[in-house]
Amino acid sequence: MDVRIGIVQTAKELEVELSEETDRDTLLRQVEEALSGDAVLWLTDRRGRRVGVPVARVAYVEVGAPSPDRRVGFGAP
Repeated sequence: MDVRIGIVQTAKELEVELSEETDRDTLLRQVEEALSGDAVLWLTDRRGRRVGVPVARVAYVEVGAPSPDRRVGFGAP
């Protein structure tokens, strides 16, 4: 599952590819809880690396479809 995080006053996005076992609802709850306070949102990518983003700098969070649902090529919508 891909997660894209926009950072305030930065043109680039932070992209994190999470493991396929990541539960979407649990991830959304984790993001909502972190954004409701003044904390750091910690995510672990599929290679085991930890990424921390201070929630005060988050502009938006986009949670993509789980990996098996992704389509690549000319037939992709």
